[in-house]
Amino acid sequence: MASTYSFDIVSDFDYQELVNAVDQTTREISSRYDLKDTKTTVELGKDTITVNTDSEFTLDAVHTILQTKAAKRNLSLKIFDYGKVEAASGNRVRQEITLKKGISQEMAKQISKLIRDEFKKVQASIQGDAVRVSAKVKDDLQAVIQRLKQEDYPVALQFTNYR
Repeated sequence: MASTYSFDIVSDFDYQELVNAVDQTTREISSRYDLKDTKTTVELGKDTITVNTDSEFTLDAVHTILQTKAAKRNLSLKIFDYGKVEAASGNRVRQEITLKKGISQEMAKQISKLIRDEFKKVQASIQGDAVRVSAKVKDDLQAVIQRLKQEDYPVALQFTNYR
């Protein structure tokens, strides 16, 4: 039995679920009595969400709605990187929320170092914005997954291509 088993550690999200969460957010904004007349817009771009509203108070309410809808759709709240609040025309405020995708090089190095230090029979290699973990025994890979779930990384980690 010379075969090896492997999986990939990635940081990604389901874009269609995000589209649905933003759509539900705009629907709730248009139907809620405290937000109905604020002319709030939530626009989803390729890798940003732009919120335009009339005050920071309503901006916080929009954040809460967006986070609730995203959590219900199994999206991690770590994908949202909130930019600074800017003044827009007409006494309004605007904020860009950047969507985080992929594992940075230094984060990948931290993950592979943790795996090398704690699991001697497991190999980790960095492949672009993912980390491939391989071992001869499936139980070792399960232990690595459990250990990584205990850590609190600033990005959402998913474990894919388990074979």
